[in-house]
Amino acid sequence: MLWLNVASGKAVDLIFSSLWLAVVIWLILRAVSQRGLLPRLAVAAAPSADAAPHVTVIIPARDEAANIARCLRSLLAQDYPVSRLGVLIIDDHSADETAAIVRAIAARHPQVSLLSCPPLPPRWTGKSHACWIGARAAPPQSEWLCFVDADVWGRPALLSSAIHAALTQGIDLLSLAPRQELRSFAERLMLPCGLILLSFLQDLRHVQGHDGSAVTATGQFMLIRRDAYEAVGGHAAVSNVICEDLEVARLLKQSSRSVLLMGGDDLIATRMYTGWRTLWPGFAKNLVDTLGGRRVTLSFTPLAVLLAWAAVAIPIIDAFACWQGAPNAWTALVVALLGSAAAFGLHIAATFYFRIPFWYGLLFPFGYTVGAAIALDSVRRRLTGRVIWKGRTYS
Repeated sequence: MLWLNVASGKAVDLIFSSLWLAVVIWLILRAVSQRGLLPRLAVAAAPSADAAPHVTVIIPARDEAANIARCLRSLLAQDYPVSRLGVLIIDDHSADETAAIVRAIAARHPQVSLLSCPPLPPRWTGKSHACWIGARAAPPQSEWLCFVDADVWGRPALLSSAIHAALTQGIDLLSLAPRQELRSFAERLMLPCGLILLSFLQDLRHVQGHDGSAVTATGQFMLIRRDAYEAVGGHAAVSNVICEDLEVARLLKQSSRSVLLMGGDDLIATRMYTGWRTLWPGFAKNLVDTLGGRRVTLSFTPLAVLLAWAAVAIPIIDAFACWQGAPNAWTALVVALLGSAAAFGLHIAATFYFRIPFWYGLLFPFGYTVGAAIALDSVRRRLTGRVIWKGRTYS
């Protein structure tokens, strides 16, 4: 009987360790395949002034004094024909020096314009309202509208390359995923875990396809054909939506327009947050939408935490069995260590991609744990009907 119990325990340990290894391998392969399904924006030469469509870049800005100058400098350095490019900043009631900085730059560069946003109407979010005001103020000759966040900057070939890709591929909405610049501990702990989790959850083959309502996009850079934007009602059609970028993209896709997200690592960069003070509310305001709704959020975030800590717990359990002298427990330990090494290896590889110290990859169980807390806070905010962002409360 004792022999059967020992053999049974040994079998259970080996089964759990083997399942752990299989799950890790499957998740890594899925993440790698998702990465392969995200086309990269190629650098293209600037078009001639005669061939270039007119583009208006619209930047909604609320208290962006720390970012707006760098964003504007990068836009003014674009190799896109100056006569075919306008830059419109919508100051959304900033309490800092945002407007003053823009006025100083606009005084030297006539293609830059500053527009003060009217009071926020009921049932509108601030960003949707600012984007809509900017779209309506764009000159009639603008064939494309390019919505860019104030914390984004790009290389000189950014707009030329984006327009070239949109025209040659027949894209109505081209969104670009920027390279993330991570400086603080909070950013370096959370952003890699968040993007890896998305690579596990999203099915890019499905959301990047032409059929269905599933879609992916980022409001950090959205180049939209103007007639397509106006045909679906633009930001006025999603006036009270927190995650307005996804909803605009969804409206376009549902109207049989072409929507595509591309990787813009080589041409565009951003720093979304500066630490816990901005990162937590920034994630909490729309994480439930990013993950696919309340049900998915409540289902998968605890599972993500469980799997993250399994990388530590399963080898420890197997090592304890070895210490107790369980027969052949070393086999289970070796299998478990292979799975955990792969999990840690994935996250360490991510640190090289994000250009941060490798040891952040060793902290990923803490990252997913804090991420789960933010996800639960995001759900709580939706259930209570109160989402707070940049001094405003949305219901």
